[in-house]
Amino acid sequence: WTVSRFHSAAVMEKLEFRGGRRGLEKVLDIIYSAISAKGTTHLDIQPQGSKQAEAFVNAFLKNNLPRLGAEQIQTHLNRKAVILKHILKKRKKEKRKKAKCLSAKERRELRIFELKPEEQRYELFLPLHELWKQYIRDLCNGLKSDTQTQMIQTKLLKADFHGAIVTVVKSKCPSYVGATGIILQEMKHIFKIITKENKLKVIPKQNSIFSVEIDGFVSYIYGSKFQLRSSERSAKKFKGKGSIDL
Repeated sequence: WTVSRFHSAAVMEKLEFRGGRRGLEKVLDIIYSAISAKGTTHLDIQPQGSKQAEAFVNAFLKNNLPRLGAEQIQTHLNRKAVILKHILKKRKKEKRKKAKCLSAKERRELRIFELKPEEQRYELFLPLHELWKQYIRDLCNGLKSDTQTQMIQTKLLKADFHGAIVTVVKSKCPSYVGATGIILQEMKHIFKIITKENKLKVIPKQNSIFSVEIDGFVSYIYGSKFQLRSSERSAKKFKGKGSIDL
């Protein structure tokens, strides 16, 4: 039998009012006294002494804490309260490792972008050119006859040219003039093209003017002002200029 402090305080006040201090002490002795053997049989409660209670606690802890030995359980009891509820441990967030990309030197050593001689054939890349034409039509909303040329040029400045057929119109190096082929690779300073003669040529952008034709629209690329990677060019703002020299 246990009574909370607040409740016992209220009982004490009532008893003091009715029976005085001595009556109060007798009632409290009865409340906090151990239950007799007759009381346990009447209440159907199994009496337990101090040894039995200690054995029950030890057995209970052993069953609920199987990983800990008797000495470890005793140290836990002496130092702090034992929490019987299962508490989930917070998992530490693992930092995701960013995938390491190959450097330019490693790509050159592995020759990732080099074509084998048997793969240097013009007809192999014609499907790529057809895909590029469809990509430009979608980009320019169909390339209709009433489409403004300024809008087409603005779109082409930021477009990807892999698969386009280009022709060198002007160049300070006469051997480059007239070269026509499908762009296989665009770098910052060069175009790699495959010609109809199945020859792989490297054309520098510097001091060269290229023409691109699609569905009757002809656009000119001034290579000296086009020395950007395709990824960088898509985010660059180009300013209109009156005249551009080689």
